[in-house]
Amino acid sequence: MEQQTTSAGAAASSATKINHLRWYICALLFFAATINYIDRQVIGILKPTLVAEFGWQDERIYAAIVFSFQLAYAIGLLLAGRVMDRLGNLLGFTLAVVLWSIAAIGHAGADWFPGLSLPTLNLDATTGLSVVMVTGAAAGFAMMRFALGLGEAGNFPASIKTVAEWFPKKERALATGIFNSGTNIGALVTPLAVPWITLHWGWKWAFIVTGLLGFVWVIWWWLMYRAPEQHPRLSQAEFEHIRSDPPEAISPIPWSRLFPHRQTWAFAIGKFMTDPIWWLYLFWIPDFLNRNHNLDLKSIGLPLVVIYLVADIGSIGGGWLSSSLIKRGWTVNRARKLAMFICAASVVPIMFAAKASNLWVAVGLVSLAAAAHQGWSANLFTLVSDTFPRRAVGSVVGIGGMAGSIGGMLIALIVGEILQRTGSYVPIFIIAGSAYLVALLIVHLLAPKLEPANVD
Repeated sequence: MEQQTTSAGAAASSATKINHLRWYICALLFFAATINYIDRQVIGILKPTLVAEFGWQDERIYAAIVFSFQLAYAIGLLLAGRVMDRLGNLLGFTLAVVLWSIAAIGHAGADWFPGLSLPTLNLDATTGLSVVMVTGAAAGFAMMRFALGLGEAGNFPASIKTVAEWFPKKERALATGIFNSGTNIGALVTPLAVPWITLHWGWKWAFIVTGLLGFVWVIWWWLMYRAPEQHPRLSQAEFEHIRSDPPEAISPIPWSRLFPHRQTWAFAIGKFMTDPIWWLYLFWIPDFLNRNHNLDLKSIGLPLVVIYLVADIGSIGGGWLSSSLIKRGWTVNRARKLAMFICAASVVPIMFAAKASNLWVAVGLVSLAAAAHQGWSANLFTLVSDTFPRRAVGSVVGIGGMAGSIGGMLIALIVGEILQRTGSYVPIFIIAGSAYLVALLIVHLLAPKLEPANVD
C-alpha cells in the first residue's frame, strides 16, 4: 500500500499539469450527452421511414416502442445512481456507454426475429390501461429500445455526480448547462446525419454508424478521467478551488435516508412533470412536422437543426443566468427559482404551435419551448447538488430521473392515444405548455428555501 502511494505521488509530480482541467472533464461529459442523444433520437427521425417499411399504421405501435425505452430508462435510473455511487464514475460510466452502444447498433437487426412477441401497455380512453402484444419487427425494436434505455440511464447520474466532484457549488449550474447542452448538439447532429446516411446506405446503417460513436468515447474517457484526488494532471491550485466548499463526509447514504426528504420529492416531482415534455419533442416533433407541414427526410433537417440549436443556447443560458445572479450576491434559492420561472413562462406559447399554418412560426414556438426546457433542466439538476452532499447526488439524480421516465412512459401512451383518436397535436401542446409552471409551484411548496437536506 505504501509503495502504491509513493508511485502515485511520483506519477503526479512528473505528469504535466493541465490548466483548468475541470473544464476538460466537462467537455467529456458534453460529448457523452451528445452521443447519448444521437443514439436515442435516431428512431424519431426514422419514424415515417419505419412506419412505411413495416406498416405500423396504428400510432400505438410506435408509442409502445417508445414506452419500452421509457420503462427501461426508469428502471435504469433508479439503479444507475446507486451504481455510480458504489463503483465510481470511471467504471460505472464506461459500463453504461458500452451497454447503450451495443443496443443502439442492435436496432439494425430488430427485424431479424419475425416470430418475436413481447407484452407492452396500451392506454385506451374507454378501458384504461391494458396489456397488448407487439410482434415481429415492432417487438424487436421494443427489445432494443429497452436495452438502450437501461444503458442510457447511466449518463445523467454519472454526469451530475462528476460535476459535484469536479466543481465548487458556484460553478455547478454553468457546468451542468454546458454538458447538458450536448443533448441539443446530439439532437442537432442527428437530423443532419441520419437522413443522409439513410438516403445513401439505408436505415440500418443509421443505427450502426451512430452506435459506434460510444466506443470511441469510452476510450477517451478511460484515458482522461480520474477523481480529483487521484488525477495526476490536476494542479494543487485547481484542486483547492474545486474543494473550496466546506468539507463533506464520504460514507455512503442509504436510500432510506433520502426518500423522506422534501428536497428529494421536489426534484423528483419536477422531473416527473417536465421530463416527459422533452421526450415529446425528441420522439414526436419529426412526426409533427411531417404530419402538419409535410416535411420528409430530405426537408426535415433544417427545421430540427434550428429547434435544437436554439435549445442549446437555452441550456447554457439557463445555467449562466442563475450562476450570474449568485455571483452578484443573490441567494441560491432566489437565483435558481427566478431562472426556472423565466424558463417555465417561456414554454407557454407552444400551446399555439399546432395551429400555426406557417412552418417557421411553428418551428419558432417549438424552439422557444425547447430552449426553455433545457434552461429549466440545467437549474433543476443543480438543485440536487445545492441541497445534498456529493456522496448522495448520484442516488438522488437517479431517483428523480426514474420519476421523469415514469412520466415519459405515461406521455408515450397518452400521445399515442390522442393521435390515434384525433390526429391532432393541439391537446398535446396544451399539456406541454402548462406543465412547467405547475411543476415550479410544487417545487417551491416542497422546498421553499432550498435548505440542505440533513441526511446524517
